[in-house]
Amino acid sequence: MPAARLTALALLPLTAALAGCISVTANDRPDAPLRANPGDFGEATLVGASGARVGRAILTQGPTGLLIRIEAEGLTPGWHGVHIHATGQCDAPFTSAGAHINHSDPKAPHGLLNAGGPDDGDLPNVFADASGQVRAELFTSRARIAENGPGQWLWDADGSALVIHANADDHVSQPIGGAGDRVACGVMAAG
Repeated sequence: MPAARLTALALLPLTAALAGCISVTANDRPDAPLRANPGDFGEATLVGASGARVGRAILTQGPTGLLIRIEAEGLTPGWHGVHIHATGQCDAPFTSAGAHINHSDPKAPHGLLNAGGPDDGDLPNVFADASGQVRAELFTSRARIAENGPGQWLWDADGSALVIHANADDHVSQPIGGAGDRVACGVMAAG
């Protein structure tokens, strides 16, 4: 099976799980999930430690969450953790992007598989093929680019960044699932 198809198939269960991670209710109908107006778009140019462009992330707002398409190259082959960070700055080694977005509960532990988690910046891993290319789509209901809707608003006063890590995220251990160094970063901005 081609690596790209295998990656897409591997992400489907995690994407489905993420879609139901939170239940935010509307004020007028307590049983109805909060929905965003779909159609907002954004983009992040991903840069590596040298400052050179290594790819991009395309953000598309849906009614119940955010779809993030990642296209990158030049990564080490294998699995890589991906997180949404709270500050829209990408100065190498990308610590300028701060910690994960986690405005709703700053004490929430990291990890999609953590019984007390996840935090709002947690996303599934992506896979770089033998040539170092990533082509993946991730979905989260914990972040948004629409002004209203479920999840944390990514375009607040200090913005936000998408960060790719050197290693896979184990989705349990603290503080970042053993994902290691930040190897690529992109400031998210309106499209």
